[in-house]
Amino acid sequence: MLTAAVRRRPLALLSIGAMLVAGACGSPPKPPLDAFVRLDQLGYAPAETKIAVLLAPRDAAGARAAVVGADGRTVLSLTVGSGRGGWNATFTDVRPIDLTALTRPGTYRLRIDGPVHAESPPFRIGTANELFGSLAQESVEYFQAHRDGANQVSARWKREPAHLADRAATVYERPAFDDGGRLTAGLLATAGPVDVEGGWYDAGDFLKFTHTTAYALIAMQVAQRDGATVGGLAAEARHGLDWLGKMWDPNTGTLYTQVGIGSGLQHGDETFLGDHDTWRLPQDDDRLAVQPGDERYYQRYRPVFRAADPGERLSPNLAGRVAAAFALAAQLEAATEPARARAHLTAAARIFGLAATEGVENLVTAEPRTFYPEDSWTDDMALGATELALAGRVLGDPRAGEWLEQATHWAKTNTDRGDDGALSVYNLSALAITELTRATGAEIDTGALRRDLRRRLDAGVQAAAGNPMGAAAGNGGADYAARQLGYTATAELYEHTFQDGRYAAFATAQRGVVLGANGWGTSMVVGAGTTYPRCPHDQIATLAGSPATAAGMVGAVVNGPNHADRVHEILADPRPTSCASNAFAPFDRDDIHYVDDMRVSANNEPSIDFTATGLLAFALTAKQH
Repeated sequence: MLTAAVRRRPLALLSIGAMLVAGACGSPPKPPLDAFVRLDQLGYAPAETKIAVLLAPRDAAGARAAVVGADGRTVLSLTVGSGRGGWNATFTDVRPIDLTALTRPGTYRLRIDGPVHAESPPFRIGTANELFGSLAQESVEYFQAHRDGANQVSARWKREPAHLADRAATVYERPAFDDGGRLTAGLLATAGPVDVEGGWYDAGDFLKFTHTTAYALIAMQVAQRDGATVGGLAAEARHGLDWLGKMWDPNTGTLYTQVGIGSGLQHGDETFLGDHDTWRLPQDDDRLAVQPGDERYYQRYRPVFRAADPGERLSPNLAGRVAAAFALAAQLEAATEPARARAHLTAAARIFGLAATEGVENLVTAEPRTFYPEDSWTDDMALGATELALAGRVLGDPRAGEWLEQATHWAKTNTDRGDDGALSVYNLSALAITELTRATGAEIDTGALRRDLRRRLDAGVQAAAGNPMGAAAGNGGADYAARQLGYTATAELYEHTFQDGRYAAFATAQRGVVLGANGWGTSMVVGAGTTYPRCPHDQIATLAGSPATAAGMVGAVVNGPNHADRVHEILADPRPTSCASNAFAPFDRDDIHYVDDMRVSANNEPSIDFTATGLLAFALTAKQH
């Protein structure tokens, strides 16, 4: 539960502008600041296209921009670009400022004078590895902080072992939910015990999902292979792989999908609490003295669910991505741990072979499915077959050619679907394309693969061109920061694979939106930049220390701005909060809002799939320039 109503004092709209800054002795005071500059608060590599954005409360035509160094001297004078329209009813003029000519390493600010006056936060010019390699490193720290089980990392959060009862968990039939994702009946035990201890918490809660863990492992292992060197990444991926291995039982042909149940139940005489019903630290669950029928029984003795009955066909999205995660591991381990690599290849092949590819209806992701409403699966199958083929080649498996044929089939089928999505937990097409391109062979039409990826990126470029902030994913919504970073990762994958930098400026711009070049001027990665979420919706972040230390959950990618009705539905909860700020309210639009409030999962909840997308984007960016 949330406790202690200690709110931060709201900032006035133009609190900065209310101050007069005195100049040198005898010089007139500077005019008040009445506009805002949005840019990537981490900064830019020297060769990158660098576009800042001015938010002005009136027409800013003719405004002058000056880049100022750490010593206060102007190093570059610029003019503000043409208007892009308005942001909201207050900031009616949005204009780009091209900083590309700034290439000398250092720390700078951007000052605006003329019809309006503004000053940016500090930003750096430095190598991409200096700027974004450290951000990829912090992404790994987020995963370390969200480990479950006995194997904890000695780090700033001083995590304790938790959920050790998962070592002998009971398997239950897939539960029934209504359209709103609420349980409609009790849980029915069907098998067990099974050992599902370990893994990562999916988000700010303590649930564990095969669907999102497999996605995170795919992103992490591609980053490990192709991105900048990131300390601890290999060990963290191994931790996740060990748990994913427990979620597959080769003896019975059973793939488990989930540990824990999010919602509780009040149905007739049966009542129990779910994971989402109590705000707590994970180790608190191990201290519960409960018996079957007790309200908090399923918080300590957490239910396990399976994708299908033993030996039955599997939802193809799960089969494809889990196979891809294991097959990637086999490739990375082949040279140093061949026995482990072959075991991973065996698991990948068996799971992939169980995919149901005819008469596919509702895909299996989580319980309830509304948590992750995925509707595509040919991308998962294309990636799974591709990674099997690549692993088979490395390990000398005679099935490699067969898997390559399947990969080309599913890649074409996926292209023919016509979707234009970038990389996300719901869409692995970008990785399926670039990974298949690696598998050179007569069977592969690399030209068609390249055209498919360009089509996806061109759709993003077109969307960004019509947005006042240049954002391909619009101004907000579900998974907003991750969707923006998905465009960055997709563009970086394209450049890495095809040695073609035509989308480099697009990649930089989409990354910038997440790191501060948005209407609210906040980074959506905890610890990145000068303004970032201080109150994440994360139990470990808020309870392992104090509200002040919650902002130390570095590397966590949060949702970011979201639909106004969703945000205010959560804010209607009358319970007080120990960490919140409404300083961003002046920048809200009618349809999209952002609040830095630990209660508001719609804005401030981080997750492993968001952060894995960021890790891949940052690691590839760090290696690219």
